[in-house]
Amino acid sequence: MDDSLIAIILYLSILGMYLFFIPLFLFYWMNNRWNIMGKLERLGIYGLVFLFFPGMIIFSPFLNLRLNGEE
Repeated sequence: MDDSLIAIILYLSILGMYLFFIPLFLFYWMNNRWNIMGKLERLGIYGLVFLFFPGMIIFSPFLNLRLNGEE
């Protein structure tokens, strides 16, 4: 296999993780643990949101993270 093809595949996989998989995991994590997060966990999640902000912007119009309220 050509080295340039391997490099392209590697770059595309890193880009896919950065823009799609990790932001979706962060949305899932925040949605499930929003009310029970500790201070350090919340700080870490906010740091990851800042780090993966371009991917979060891609999915933000389609995902609803509003709380359901009193049930």
